[in-house]
Amino acid sequence: MSVTQIIYSSTPFGYDENLLNGLLADARRCNKRDGITGALVCRRDVYLQFLEGNDAAVRNTLDRIARDDRHVEVITRFDATSDARLFSDWAMLHDPAHSWAWSEDAVAKGALDRAEHRDFRSVFEGIAARHPA
Repeated sequence: MSVTQIIYSSTPFGYDENLLNGLLADARRCNKRDGITGALVCRRDVYLQFLEGNDAAVRNTLDRIARDDRHVEVITRFDATSDARLFSDWAMLHDPAHSWAWSEDAVAKGALDRAEHRDFRSVFEGIAARHPA
C-alpha cells in the first residue's frame, strides 16, 4: 500500500515549552485519529515536520496546520509517495533538533530555501534510524 509523505517547514509563532507541549499533544491526538505517523523537529526559529499516511488525511492535516495560528509561513518541502512508512510506530515523534544540519543563522540566511528535497528527506531518515520501529 502506498503512503503519501510530506515534509513542511514553518516559523513558530510565540514559541515556548507550553506551546510546544500543546502542539505535540494536538498532533498526536489528531494523527492517531487520522492514521497519520511522523516526526517533528522544532526549535524557536523553525518547525520541520514529516507527515505520512493516506493521501487525503495527510493533505487535510497539512491544510489544518496552515490555518493554525501557531505556524507562520507553512512551506511544503517534500511531497512524494512511498511503499513503506518511516515512522510506523510514532503518531508524532518529537526530535528536539540536537543534531540538525542547519544552524539558526543558516536558516535565517535562507538555507531551507536552497536545500533540495532529498536534504529534507535525509534529516528524517537520520531521525528514523535513531528511533527504529
